[in-house]
Amino acid sequence: MVQVIWLVVTVLALFTVGYFGYSRYLARFVELDDSRDTPAHKYEDGQEYVPAKKPVLLGHHYSSIAGGAPIVGPITAGVVWGWLPALAWIAIGNPLLGSVHDFVSLSSSLRHDGKSIGYIIGEYVGERGKNMLLWFAFLTIILVVAVFALVVAIVFNAYPEAATASLVYIALAILFGMYLYQLNLPFLPGTVGFVAAMFIGVYFGIQFPIALFEPAARAPASTIVLLGSGGSWLPAAGAFGANAAAWIPIILVYGALASALPVWVLLQPRDYLSSFLLYAGVGGALLAIIVGTLVGTSSQPLVTNLEPFYGFMGRTGTPLFPLLFITIACGTISGFHSLVSSGTTSKQLNKESDARMIGYGGMLGEGLLATVALATVAIVAPDVGGGIGLALPTFAAGGGIILTSFGVPTSFGGPFMALVLVSFLLTSTDTAVRLGRYMMEEIVGTPESSAQELATNRWGNAAVQAIPAYVLITSGSWLTLWQLFGGANQLLAALALLTATVWLANWDDSKQLISTGGPMALMVTITSLGLLWLAIHDNIYAKFLNAEWMASATTVSMISAVVQIILAFTLIYLALSLAKMGYENIQDVRGSSSGHVTPNDD
Repeated sequence: MVQVIWLVVTVLALFTVGYFGYSRYLARFVELDDSRDTPAHKYEDGQEYVPAKKPVLLGHHYSSIAGGAPIVGPITAGVVWGWLPALAWIAIGNPLLGSVHDFVSLSSSLRHDGKSIGYIIGEYVGERGKNMLLWFAFLTIILVVAVFALVVAIVFNAYPEAATASLVYIALAILFGMYLYQLNLPFLPGTVGFVAAMFIGVYFGIQFPIALFEPAARAPASTIVLLGSGGSWLPAAGAFGANAAAWIPIILVYGALASALPVWVLLQPRDYLSSFLLYAGVGGALLAIIVGTLVGTSSQPLVTNLEPFYGFMGRTGTPLFPLLFITIACGTISGFHSLVSSGTTSKQLNKESDARMIGYGGMLGEGLLATVALATVAIVAPDVGGGIGLALPTFAAGGGIILTSFGVPTSFGGPFMALVLVSFLLTSTDTAVRLGRYMMEEIVGTPESSAQELATNRWGNAAVQAIPAYVLITSGSWLTLWQLFGGANQLLAALALLTATVWLANWDDSKQLISTGGPMALMVTITSLGLLWLAIHDNIYAKFLNAEWMASATTVSMISAVVQIILAFTLIYLALSLAKMGYENIQDVRGSSSGHVTPNDD
């Protein structure tokens, strides 16, 4: 057994080198300049383009990018292949791939008036390439909304304390937004007061947990059940329980409403306040590991109870390469982050130099969350398995054990870590819906029909995303699409890196393309192979060519398998087609007789 502190030390050392070394080079490389007006100042409208103080925007960005995936992925990978491969992919991949991806996505959007990566790629490869990437991103967003909404519902079911506390901090966020932007009251005293109130809300949630219907067995006996013991009639109640099934539409409606409101009403203040909760959870857990190891104050030894490596095929017969790199997406590299960076964050950046801390540093922060998740599973060491059903209780239980190093009882530490998880998820959910609206607005352009007006309307577009997401969840079979979600997310990351590479090539022929082009080629290759494995092995071979499976398969399961196969090949086709367009553009630019192309983004 290895002390968990060494996992933390390894990650902190490599992340420190990455931030103070590599990110400084990248900031000079893209020529960040505070004398240049950011889109937030050029197009300030009080709705989408709103300059934000660096700590406020860092809170929004970090809260938005860090959802449930950096918890589910490392926990699943650690159980299947051991903690060492998962640690290596997080500690090395994050500063060299993921943080670069987030930073250049933000930087390229800054130079294109806060537009998305779809718009940027369209500037160089044409309208067809733009629409292909935007549709790719929009479909991925629907998967993201479905995944995050269900995870929040599962957490609310297992930890009703988190449901109460979440309602409290949403209300506080609305009040804080009015405090800052309507009453123009002092920032620092407001921060102190509202952050203190938010932590009081955590205690309030533990004292008065609420559920809509009967919650999970783990829920405290004091839980206030609002609607009694029924609810079996709800869609997906059989798969997830009545209480979780009841929370799902409420969370989707919340995401739709929050996404349509001006950013100052809820998004900015809520993300800023919740960031303190997240910093306390992630930073507190990391510090507790160090204290608990050195002082020995934790309730049990903080050592790895998982093997470092279970072999190439793991404990489930799943190949390490390429599926580790799909299983752990967020925490190392995630395409969803490019949508946040070029969607909401670039429209709120106060000055260009803030991009280094928020883009590169924010992704390192998510890597720390992934490290905490890996530490929790290494300590608890659950039976082999995976997915959300394993990850959520493991993260809360393991986090509760870690926090005992500070004398925090597990009865408080477990629910607190559950609330930390929910805070990440709620912010990511409504940010995703808002980003989906941006994607559709760019696809449609000027609406010319009632259908296009509905698709681009902030209320109508939210429904266009929430309804399919709800159908995916309530089908009860969407969990089989988890790895396809991971594949789509990773291919989107490759396309964001492609977009940055094309931008750099067109900007100046002296710009090196290795920092973005190398990770892009790696991600296209790995993810395409992973999706091929899922389509050919996990579906065609293991299902349709398996007589035993065919004999017991239902019509729904067959349709689900066919959809997965089609989605996998469609994602691969779109990614390779866009990569080909980008490569041809770079060849044209770098092979031109002029040897230089004037950037058309300034």
